[in-house]
Amino acid sequence: MKKIILLLPLTFILLITSCKNTPEKEIIVETKEEQPKSELKFTNEQFYDAEGNFLEEKAKDALIEMMEYHNYPIFDGLREKIWLTDYNKGDYANLGLASVMFVNNEKDQYMLMDIFLLPGQMLGEHMHFEADGNPAKMEGWLVRHGKSYIAGTGENNRDQFPQVIVPKTHWDGKVTANRIVEANEGDFDSLAIVESAHWQMAGPEGAVITEVGNVHTNSGVRRSDPDMN
Repeated sequence: MKKIILLLPLTFILLITSCKNTPEKEIIVETKEEQPKSELKFTNEQFYDAEGNFLEEKAKDALIEMMEYHNYPIFDGLREKIWLTDYNKGDYANLGLASVMFVNNEKDQYMLMDIFLLPGQMLGEHMHFEADGNPAKMEGWLVRHGKSYIAGTGENNRDQFPQVIVPKTHWDGKVTANRIVEANEGDFDSLAIVESAHWQMAGPEGAVITEVGNVHTNSGVRRSDPDMN
């Protein structure tokens, strides 16, 4: 019995000593260095052939590049769903529009689509009127990625945004809506008055914008630049 009692303290001492002599394991945490994003830059040379024909597939290439830059989900069939226009102005890098219409329910009157604007690209000034039995479109815009300068009716504050320059290809550089709202990711703005003129211009990283509204009617769209109608 005495031997057992003597052995117990000795065993305890050996355990303590063994623990102290055990080398501590190093915990190595690998951190991935975030790679800087390459600059988004597009020119009209990418979008037109030698005869001045608009190359829609090249424009879609640029749009997909911008979507990937912003981690926008590239789902199956997305490319085929993209509708786009250069307004027959031959200046898509600066003046144009691309969108994907997800729903446009004329019966119950609700619609949702995503708008895609390349860096510095202007969505031409336009208005919406009643047409084909549908009411004038009322709409709002949620910026999901990038930045959009949203222009509509109201007090002229364009002097506060010298970076927003209307291209000469748009009605010789003119617009009628001169109140600008700088909308960043997560910002929402809406049309102030039904049938009022409005337009947008993307920031340096382009813009992905979700548009909601009552209903969209192509025949009800009128653009300020008569050459764009």
